[in-house]
Amino acid sequence: MKHLKKSACKVILILGMLMSLPGWGADMILIPAGSFRMPALLDKTVHKVSAFYIDRNPVTNAEYLEFVKTHPEWRKSKVKKIFSDNNYLEYWQDDLNFGEASMASSPVVRISWYAARAYCDSLGKRLASIDEWEYVGLVPYKDKKDLKSVILEWYGKSAEWPLPAVRSGASNNDGVYDMHGLIWEWVEDFNSSMVTGESRADVALDRNLFCGGGAASAADPADYAAFMRYAFRSSLQAKYTVRNLGFRCVKNKE
Repeated sequence: MKHLKKSACKVILILGMLMSLPGWGADMILIPAGSFRMPALLDKTVHKVSAFYIDRNPVTNAEYLEFVKTHPEWRKSKVKKIFSDNNYLEYWQDDLNFGEASMASSPVVRISWYAARAYCDSLGKRLASIDEWEYVGLVPYKDKKDLKSVILEWYGKSAEWPLPAVRSGASNNDGVYDMHGLIWEWVEDFNSSMVTGESRADVALDRNLFCGGGAASAADPADYAAFMRYAFRSSLQAKYTVRNLGFRCVKNKE
């Protein structure tokens, strides 16, 4: 009996340690099933979403470093060009050095869709679908009455670099951080957006899609934020890497 109790205690201890690591349940939020309308000008469909877990915040440089240590094919100097453009991790100093220590908790960016998928898959997770991301993205932020004003305030600011740390701002009412106000994020089905965009080079993406002041010329400012997300996704190719584009992972509720 004592042996069984000791074994059980060891199992609980090990699970507790694992849950405290990045990529485990302690850093994920359970999102309940529900339905919603996409906040885009062209979509009137009611979308249904099954329950799932989502990372509390975007993946950081420190977390991605641990990934490339064990998956050398995704290091800066080794990634295949078919899976990424030439700007992959361009701000990292080398394969295993993202630069200043303060950037450890900043979101990793300049990541292709292929790389983001590989990272999530390595943890038994996946990228969110558009429906899942937008569903969570509609949840109001704590102490903020109007989510649209939060988003448009971000769009109106100049791009900040180096990027702030994840969780440095407010979370939404579900406890999820940085859905808006820090970076854009890859989703699994990014190329199925309802707005068809023109593919463009990386420099043009950075210049045209991260200039927040464009909100002022929108025909309907209330829908501008959603429209921009769809337009941006439609402008991407899977190998693109962009200065303000990172990711987070989700997993199914089993």
